[in-house]
Amino acid sequence: MTLAVCRSVTVSYGAGDARVDALSGIDFAVERGDSVALLGRSGSGKTTLLHVLGGLVEPTSGGVDWQGRPLSSLDTAARGALRAHGIAYLFQGANLLPYFTAFENVGFASLVSPDDADPSLAPRALLELVGLGKKADSLPAELSGGEAQRVALARALAQQPLLLLCDEPTGHLDSDTGERILLLIEALQREFGFALVVATHDVDIAARLPEHVELHDGRLLHQEAAA
Repeated sequence: MTLAVCRSVTVSYGAGDARVDALSGIDFAVERGDSVALLGRSGSGKTTLLHVLGGLVEPTSGGVDWQGRPLSSLDTAARGALRAHGIAYLFQGANLLPYFTAFENVGFASLVSPDDADPSLAPRALLELVGLGKKADSLPAELSGGEAQRVALARALAQQPLLLLCDEPTGHLDSDTGERILLLIEALQREFGFALVVATHDVDIAARLPEHVELHDGRLLHQEAAA
């Protein structure tokens, strides 16, 4: 099942001599259950491509389909519903609401889940799943970087995503903590079956994923399965 398709997507900023193409003619598809690494240096277009896939950025030209339907055909409410349930993000920083506890941060995402949501995806159950049941009442400032990222992962799972978009998810963590986060993401993908796209400049992280897409100056150099 195809989830998202970019068709000749270009994203440009500025005009005339000042025009910069963050993405240029990108053709890219994500299937259900995929695990894809977006490789590229800073400024290569990785984050912009994630934002295009998630409906946060409109292409200057070309188009994006979600489950066979053009994103451009969705109204504001439908786009919001897609971002609330269907596509979830995990950023380099956890981006937690600072005055909400871990439980409340996850619960905020749960508010937009369907009425028939699985009780195993309730906030406390999700915090238990990522090993933070005892931190439910902690504020973000009381959490370590790795703990905050696990709360962010629980929050993403509360949206019951079909696609999880990760933007340098371990970039601010030490190597041991980053490894634990990656192992957790991999385990949760096996359990929940969401598609995974990870933007990274780290070839070691990319090597963990079976499919690779390399970007350079906004252009897709190649897409391949890992050896």
